[in-house]
Amino acid sequence: MSGFITILLVILVFVIIYQIGKASEYASVMRGQEVVKYKTNRILAWLLVAFFVLGVYGIWKCNEYFMPLMLPVAACDNGVKFDSMLYVTIVVTGIVFFATQTVLFWFVFRYQTTEKSKSFYFAHSNKLELIWTTIPAIAMAVLVAIGLKNWANVTSAAPANATVVEVVGKQFNWVVRYPGKDNELGKRDFRKINDANNVLGLDWTDPHNNDDIISQKGELHVVVGKPVKLLIGSRDVIHDVGLSHFRMKMDAVPGITTTMWFTPTITTDSMKAITGNPNFVYEISCDQMCGKGHYSMRGTIIVETQAQYDKWMSEQKSYYAENNAPAAGTEAPKAEVKMDSTKAVSMK
Repeated sequence: MSGFITILLVILVFVIIYQIGKASEYASVMRGQEVVKYKTNRILAWLLVAFFVLGVYGIWKCNEYFMPLMLPVAACDNGVKFDSMLYVTIVVTGIVFFATQTVLFWFVFRYQTTEKSKSFYFAHSNKLELIWTTIPAIAMAVLVAIGLKNWANVTSAAPANATVVEVVGKQFNWVVRYPGKDNELGKRDFRKINDANNVLGLDWTDPHNNDDIISQKGELHVVVGKPVKLLIGSRDVIHDVGLSHFRMKMDAVPGITTTMWFTPTITTDSMKAITGNPNFVYEISCDQMCGKGHYSMRGTIIVETQAQYDKWMSEQKSYYAENNAPAAGTEAPKAEVKMDSTKAVSMK
């Protein structure tokens, strides 16, 4: 019943609009179409001015409302550069936007059709064409150059003292691998991947794998003030390592290792104080649609001091030890050694 009433109301609205249009048409005929046209133009011109003023006011109020909801300060040195690039872009494009829109609305108001005005046909001007093509091209080239410079810095060779950590995406979580005491990651072989006891397909014949540490909870521990290089990959489909608090991201592509590096500048505890949020955490998001569980693919970054990092590492158990140690309650096999031809002594 309610649906039927709604349909009737919609039809009634259309009928009313049609009747208003017909009445306006009849009024135009009675008073003269030219007079009505000039009057309508004046009304529309003033409405456009009002729309422009209200639009600028709305932009200002939206800025006041949404700015507190923005991300806190960038938490790494490269992130500060990307923020600077964003501000420059906003200033340049903002000036262009307000200048062009002001001129647009002014021209509509100033040169509206009236009883005294006449149209002037302006065919072509090489000078104007050169100006409004060259200036935007130069501005865009400068912005692109700044972006390429920052991108080259992020993807360049990391400092020699950088900590190397591997981040691998899989539906739908992040797997993080740290080198052990030998400070070197072991080899991987995708054919050895087994979710039960070899989530990354580590090659156990490579001794460098014996002390590697794997976090399947997606926890990335890094040291404040120390560069960290991420080796990024994927086990299945394309993912994307999104580090919004650090203003960085990089695709995780199956079969290809991508890299990026940064130097954290604010610890997690310090950022809690800056934001006033005791539950604050740095997040690793997947910025590439990767399946039905994409929304839940979330990891965390813990930025801590060197002492805190060393303590955490000392508490971790190598992935090899977790998956290749003898089962609890069993003893290692005994070896028998013959002492002479008449008797044998069994030794543990």
